[in-house]
Amino acid sequence: MFDRYEAGETAVLVHIDFSDEERREDLTELQLLVESAGAKSVGVITGSRRSPDRKFFVGSGKAEELAALVAATEANVVIFNHALSPAQERNLERVCQCRVLDRTTLILDIFAQRARTHEGKLQVELAQLRHMSTRLIRGWTHLERQKGGIGLRGPGETQLETDRRLLRGRIKNINKRLERVDKQREQSRRARKRSDLSTVSLVGYTNAGKSTLFNALTSSDVYAADQLFATLDPTLRKLDLPDGAVILADTVGFIRHLPHDLVAAFKATLQETKQAELLLHIVDCADENMTDNFDQVQSVLKEIGADEVMQLVVCNKIDLLEDVTPRIEYDDMGKPTRVWVSAQKHLGFDLLLKAITELIGEVIQELTLRIPATAGHYLGQFYRLDAIQQKEYDSLGNCILSVRLSDANWRRLTKQSQGELETFIFDESIDEGTR
Repeated sequence: MFDRYEAGETAVLVHIDFSDEERREDLTELQLLVESAGAKSVGVITGSRRSPDRKFFVGSGKAEELAALVAATEANVVIFNHALSPAQERNLERVCQCRVLDRTTLILDIFAQRARTHEGKLQVELAQLRHMSTRLIRGWTHLERQKGGIGLRGPGETQLETDRRLLRGRIKNINKRLERVDKQREQSRRARKRSDLSTVSLVGYTNAGKSTLFNALTSSDVYAADQLFATLDPTLRKLDLPDGAVILADTVGFIRHLPHDLVAAFKATLQETKQAELLLHIVDCADENMTDNFDQVQSVLKEIGADEVMQLVVCNKIDLLEDVTPRIEYDDMGKPTRVWVSAQKHLGFDLLLKAITELIGEVIQELTLRIPATAGHYLGQFYRLDAIQQKEYDSLGNCILSVRLSDANWRRLTKQSQGELETFIFDESIDEGTR
């Protein structure tokens, strides 16, 4: 029923430069995405516009030029480096006489190829169904309504409506299954907290070298390749530090304008990033778009609610630069902010472990709170984080709570409470007489 972007096809790429920074994309990145999907580019159409054309996105003249190139190269598919509306896709397909896909559909297909675990496949299917639900009509242009006559009369709804009803049922079913997966992950996270092992999550732009670094640090064999979205399913391993150990999590790479359907579908996976004590933001320092990619990752972290988590920037691939050696950069407070390493050449690992050790020791908060009965709803939040160490009540009915949680979670809770939680902190030695 749906168009599937199959590997081995020939494609014509379309890239438009817009004056609006928000709409801009990178042509080189599109070519890498197409290569990662297993297709071959046989032509590129470029142009400039102030804003997209409502009918064809590129304008009627450019659409005719595109159709001519498709015919000349005998391409199977046209791939836009932008998000298209369902109407624009249908109009372009009529002109080009072949399938037309946008950037979002291409990324979703790459994710579908990379998914290996049951959870990953469910998440990708959910994202695809949400995205394609608005494009169902494409599959039914030949059968707009069920036919009448003996033996052909239907229940009174169009075939399209039937498909949409089935689609809603499938989405509901997947959501329920992913909720169970989320609960299992939450139990695992609580078990890790009880073992006093902090979680350090790798984040970064796709193809920045996260999996290569992960494998080198933990002696693992996670799939790593010089292609976009080589890693999809999250992997966790124990990482030994000079003064202890942490759980290191390898996660999916981010990309500019990451489809919202993917962010929603991968909610359970992205929780590993959101609830980590420390984020290692891996940056490809040899990439000319390093600054822009860094900003794009920060934007996605803010979107998933992980922007409050402490970060350590890891500048990777220094072996591709001249006169750059491994080093740690510190801020004015003497706190590590940036480490320069090479995952491929195993350079600077001792400095990276040193920086992680210094930061992890600072990110655990141990507090005693006196919470009045009128603010009892905060107890549930601490229970969900498995942060409560001891609980008792004083003579006035206040709850005296000893909690231990990451600095990131404490800052997130205080932000949500608009600072009210900070007013409940007190010194037990001073208030001993109130018990």
